[in-house]
Parts: sequence; structure tokens; C-alpha cells
Amino acid sequence: MSDQDRDNPRREFLRKSLTLIPLVTVASTGLGSTVLMAAPEAAPASSGKAPANTSTYEPSYFTAEEWTFIQAAVAQLIPSDAQGPGALEAGVPEYIDRQMNTPYAAGALWFMQGPFNADAAPEMGWQSKLVPKEIYRLGIAATDAWSKTFNGKVFAEQDSATRDNLLKQLEAGKPQFDSVPAKIFFNLLLQNTKEGFFCDPIHGGNKGMVGWTMIGFPGARADFMDWVERNEQYPFPAVSIRGERA
Repeated sequence: MSDQDRDNPRREFLRKSLTLIPLVTVASTGLGSTVLMAAPEAAPASSGKAPANTSTYEPSYFTAEEWTFIQAAVAQLIPSDAQGPGALEAGVPEYIDRQMNTPYAAGALWFMQGPFNADAAPEMGWQSKLVPKEIYRLGIAATDAWSKTFNGKVFAEQDSATRDNLLKQLEAGKPQFDSVPAKIFFNLLLQNTKEGFFCDPIHGGNKGMVGWTMIGFPGARADFMDWVERNEQYPFPAVSIRGERA
């Protein structure tokens, strides 16, 4: 690791995050979710020069209020900074919304009969009677209602420091929601945010391959293995499944 990497905790965190996101099965939600199993209709090809304007995307699952929450939450989890674009620029909200229209979000790929054990090993599969799209709907509503108990503002209306604090409490499972466990909601949100930042652009996120470029991932290139043992920086831009170049 170079000195520059040691001084860049955000880049290192994202690099490590990528190693925890296999192409088919993702276990770090604690629920054994299966993701990236289906891509909705293909998004228009990107030039690879700059991330698309996320304001032009119209969500097909989330309501306007939920969409505002998603945008605010992912911007806190992966903010843009001097090192590169963040979740909004990468199209993470679009990725999450598009995933809500796949069999994954409806739990159609899993055995959904009880009993459920939230402490079960990831390989035991999904451990909740709620499916991802329900967790988002209930979790966003519960979080906004909880946020309003502090100062009358929903999550997206809070300042950045307050949003960070609320997310930390969700991560720790401190708020007791009647509809959905706070920790399960946060873990799903964080997992999908990382997926959207590092997925192939065909799934709606990682626009312009900004996530791959940030960590030096070559994408769908077939020739990068020749460089693994050279101890040199890989010189070529990332390539998407469609053949787009970063």
C-alpha cells in the first residue's frame, strides 16, 4: 500500500467493501441476501466521461418522500469529496430503485417460510419475514417518524452531522421500531449502497465507472491478469460489460 493510500481512509474503506461484495451472493447484511440476480431494462449507454445527472431519473418504486430519504442517506454513507464522486454521482439511488423491481426485492428467489433467526449464519439464507422492498418502505417511514421526534424534521431535512448521528444509531439498532428492526434496515441500506457504487453500470449504479476508477478495478477486462504480479499500477481504464470505457 502506498503512502497515499494510508492517508486515504475513505478509498481504503471502499476498496475493502468491494472485496465483500461477490457477484451473486452477499452475506454482510446478516440476512444472506442474493443480489444482482436480475437487471431491469438496460439503461442508456454512458459515455464514461462523467456521471449522469441523477435528477433526470424518475423512481418507479419509491415515493417522492422515500426517494428524498434514499438520496440523503446514500450521500451520507458515500459522500463526494476530494478523492472522487460519491453515491449520488454514481447513481446509487437509481440502482436501489431498480433493484426494487427485481425478484430479489420481492423475495421470490428465497425460501420464505419460518422460523426466522436473525442470528443465523449467512449461508442459512434470508432470515426475515419481510422482503427487501418491504424493509425499505417500513424502514424509511419509521426512520423519518423517529427523526421528527427530535426537532420536527424528517431525516433528509436534518443537517449533515445529525444525519450521521441518526445513521450511527440505526447501525447500532438503538431505535426500537415496531415495523422493522432498525439494524436490519440499516444493514440492507448500507449493503445496497455499496453494491450500487461498485456494480456494473448495467444495473443503474457506478455511472461512468467512478467506483471502479476510484479503487483501480479493471472491470470486465479480460487481460488484467497479466499485470497482477508486476507490482505496477494497471494502466488501462475500466471496462463495463457493455464495453463502455471509464
